[in-house]
Amino acid sequence: MPSFTLPKSAPRFRKTLALVAAVTAAPLALAGCMANSKTPGAADGPIQVTSTQTECKVSANQVASGNLTFAVKNEGPQAADFYLLAEDGLRVIGEVENIGPGLSRNLVVTAAAGKYTTSCKPGMQGDGIRAGFDVTDSGSRPAVDANVQELLDTGTRQYSVYVKDQTDQLVDGTKEFAAAYAAGDAAKARGLYAATRMHWERIEPVAESFGDLDPKLDAREADLEPGQEWTGWHRAEKDLFPPASYTPQTKAERAAIATQLVADTEDLAQRTRTVELTADKIGNGAKELLDEVATGKVTGEEEIWSHTDLWDFQANVDGARIAFESLKPVLQQKAPALSEALEAKFAALQAGLKQHSTGEGFAYYNELSQTEVQQLAALVDALGEPLAKLTSAVVL
Repeated sequence: MPSFTLPKSAPRFRKTLALVAAVTAAPLALAGCMANSKTPGAADGPIQVTSTQTECKVSANQVASGNLTFAVKNEGPQAADFYLLAEDGLRVIGEVENIGPGLSRNLVVTAAAGKYTTSCKPGMQGDGIRAGFDVTDSGSRPAVDANVQELLDTGTRQYSVYVKDQTDQLVDGTKEFAAAYAAGDAAKARGLYAATRMHWERIEPVAESFGDLDPKLDAREADLEPGQEWTGWHRAEKDLFPPASYTPQTKAERAAIATQLVADTEDLAQRTRTVELTADKIGNGAKELLDEVATGKVTGEEEIWSHTDLWDFQANVDGARIAFESLKPVLQQKAPALSEALEAKFAALQAGLKQHSTGEGFAYYNELSQTEVQQLAALVDALGEPLAKLTSAVVL
């Protein structure tokens, strides 16, 4: 059986892989989002949200800043979730979950001026039916709670919801990937590989806290201990993006790898439901994610066969940034200069990554020049220094 090698220029395959990559710099409105009518602001009453199996109808897509109430009604046949997300589509501002068919629930949040994203999740699965949501400056400022512990509790709660959301999407994506891989649909599996792994990479410190699961799901061949069984993503990666003289897996072997991958991912999802997150764990996790970039992604060692390292790179940066933003209200009170420095360094690193974006995906890592790799490494190092100070600045 001929081996598959990734050509230097593979436009058809690049397009397939890129289409499924979740680049967070520009969240896309999915099919089913309604063109919302504009209303002047929150003073007009609750913002009505109707969730169906195919639509997420929001009565306004622009309101004034302050305390907002979303009155969410589920008119679909399955339980649904509703989220208000930051503009990046990742950071959770507020959410109501498990709204039964025919039932309604309210979400009350305090929102500053800025751009946001609304999301209904029919069946409580997937990325959700999304649309942009603008909050204009009302000219009034809600009272800022100066109680640091309350701010920490809020940030921890928001980050916990983010971890749950990413884990749920990881489970759904893994099942789809595993089904394609087990069935021998290599093209579809290759197309799903990088985008699905992004959900893992965003929450890797939480996943790594379960010491037995990380090697099962994410071990690279070079890191295997003598006698260690090799399972997980990179086992499938080598089979999908095989090097020269590689012997492909049999149908039975692919099925076994796929079954184990799904089982271990579902195990991870169950464990994350009970994990206790604290401000120090979130802050340290942000630094761990950036260290992952420095030690694995920048070097090109993580995705040695698929060369999809920049998808992982982006996901690690996403996770670190969400962790920082969850703690940012406290940091702004206790160390405002550090908060500003981190904001600037994250923006610079994101701009550097954007240079290698194809619009919906990324260039393959083996296509980058040594100079381009060094430029990315320098941006990672520049962020690493202030990020190492985050935890102590917040908790001490």
